[in-house]
Amino acid sequence: MSSALQSRRIAAVVGALVADAAAQPIHWNYKVDKLDAMLKNAEEVAFWEPSANPFYKLPLGNQSCYGDQSFVVLKSLVENKGLCVEHLKNSTFEWFGPKSKYENPTNAVYKIKTDAEKATTYPIDGPWRHFSIKDFIRNVLEEKPTTGSEKDEQMDCTLRIVSVVALYAGRPEMLDRAEEVIRSTQNSDTSVAVGLAAARLLEYYILNGVMENAVEHVIEDLTNQNRANAQDLDKALASFLREVLRKKDEPHIKTARTFRID
Repeated sequence: MSSALQSRRIAAVVGALVADAAAQPIHWNYKVDKLDAMLKNAEEVAFWEPSANPFYKLPLGNQSCYGDQSFVVLKSLVENKGLCVEHLKNSTFEWFGPKSKYENPTNAVYKIKTDAEKATTYPIDGPWRHFSIKDFIRNVLEEKPTTGSEKDEQMDCTLRIVSVVALYAGRPEMLDRAEEVIRSTQNSDTSVAVGLAAARLLEYYILNGVMENAVEHVIEDLTNQNRANAQDLDKALASFLREVLRKKDEPHIKTARTFRID
């Protein structure tokens, strides 16, 4: 393995974790005008202090729930020298479950909440356990054979697979391993299709370095009749990616709002 390739594998993993911690203090600010006013004179927005997160408050440098998921996947891969789905599920339950730092009245909506528990003041003091993980915990406690949420279609699917792609990039089983990791907490066809498209893109960068045609390569792959791990939504994703490319020269914020789905 070349040193450049190895460096890109490492950079993908470390970059994702550092970026998550850097963004955590201003995470989930949906009132865009208020956020713009707060940041307008800032030279640097990474690792913002004091925390301006409206939903939860953590010490500076801590991971969000997304980053913690990524870390759990990475740790499981290292401990097993590859993917072991059962170990990953057990590790995820231990990290986020009822005996973890994530357990508090607001987060425990996998249980029936009392009126006192519903009266929450935001931001909560501690980490936020969001939908797919709540569903995952409920499914584990109910001993369901499938642990992944069938309803959640949020972006966890693109974040959990970074270390998986970094490890398996260039190997024929990469998409299989990525799909297994996604479905362990998000058993949704939309999540799998989006997550595997992201896995294809990240793999291309890891194997080839910075390439201007990376997105075009993924579009071509998603429309190839003989593609691996074909999903029913692949052609729709290819269409969305073409539209994004058409807008690549427009301001990022304007374009992001164009594609926002509430």
